[in-house]
Amino acid sequence: MLPSKDYVKKLADRYGRKEENLLPILENVYEDQHLIADDVMIEIARELDISAARVYGTATFYSFLETKQCGKYVIRVCKTITCMMHGKNLVIEALQDLLKIKVGETTADGLFTLKETNCLGQCHKGPAMLINNVVYTELTPGKVKDIINEYRLQEQASA
Repeated sequence: MLPSKDYVKKLADRYGRKEENLLPILENVYEDQHLIADDVMIEIARELDISAARVYGTATFYSFLETKQCGKYVIRVCKTITCMMHGKNLVIEALQDLLKIKVGETTADGLFTLKETNCLGQCHKGPAMLINNVVYTELTPGKVKDIINEYRLQEQASA
């Protein structure tokens, strides 16, 4: 369900209606909805009295905000040179094989979306990935398989 105009108004009341409050409002919408829809961006623009293009530009600039529907679990693999030197490409290949998707895609069951992102701040323990808000480091193809299988088991147990 998409947030109502009242929802956006309440966020603007809470954070303020200055342009510098745009990012906290976007983060809150994403945290609540796991998506920042176009109509919500338009409402935010109205509440803050800024252009919809400014809101869209901010929402699409940050890799941790989504303007397109993603899976329940968003997997973000660090794409820095450090992680690449520690085997990031093997981790990506293992995830693609395991999930049967490519980077930027979502599994048919809607559970997983695979993305690459800039630094996760874990270069000393690379390769690293983030699944929603959980960080995984020192990854190997085998470790990745175990992690994904745990998420699948968790989903089966809750079904």
